[in-house]
Amino acid sequence: MTPIDDLRAHLTALGRVVLGYSGGVDSALLAVAATEALGPARFRAVIGRSASYPAAQYAQAVALAERFGVPLLEVDTGELADQRYRANTPDRCYFCKSELWDVLHRVREELGFDVVVDGTNADDLGEHRPGLRAAGERAVRAPLAELGWTKAQVRAAAQALGVPQWDAPAAPCLASRVRYGVEVTEERLAQVEEAEAYLRALGVTGDLRVRHLGDGARIESRPEMHPLLTAHWDEVVARLQGAGFGRVELDPRGYRRGSLLVLDAGGAAR
Repeated sequence: MTPIDDLRAHLTALGRVVLGYSGGVDSALLAVAATEALGPARFRAVIGRSASYPAAQYAQAVALAERFGVPLLEVDTGELADQRYRANTPDRCYFCKSELWDVLHRVREELGFDVVVDGTNADDLGEHRPGLRAAGERAVRAPLAELGWTKAQVRAAAQALGVPQWDAPAAPCLASRVRYGVEVTEERLAQVEEAEAYLRALGVTGDLRVRHLGDGARIESRPEMHPLLTAHWDEVVARLQGAGFGRVELDPRGYRRGSLLVLDAGGAAR
């Protein structure tokens, strides 16, 4: 059996499955594999819609579902109504995922299905991911992690299945760009989304984050993109200030995962 066959068999053994589906490579792989293994009678991919979910990623998720015949549902999630989430402490994701999994378990119950699953892979288990605690408390299964699949293995399998975003950069929710301690609001999420969409249109590719620092924005991109950004810097500053950011800076170190977790002595996010 191939690794993809192993994944299909693992999913089949879970019974009737509801997937938390974002459209990133991990959940996209599961959506395609589960559609093949289980079919629409035993599988639903469910998108949780809120202001923290990027419109571009939503469009990508829907396009993939249409292309591969993935049975899709959309539900609204209300994490922004939770003041604990809005307070934006380092465990913010716990409250977001608690809301998502509670909603998806209600979907599961309404469908009469057996299990809720997500796209956690083995590499995720060693990172700062408070959402994993929420998943564990709610018996959410992680087929990729259970099989020991790393991100590289996920990408290889997605490529083999023809998943177009097999090599796409990670695209977490918009709230992950907001500096801890700065309240998560719909306005700030919209500022981040507008800024990143503009930078993509300018030609920035690969990993990109516009970090919302409360009083300004810090752009993190691949260092190879810095010449493009600096060549258009006056325009970049004007556009981001037009989106509501008071000041704009380019991080010379480039994109780094989890950079908002590290604070210097003066309290500035690094």
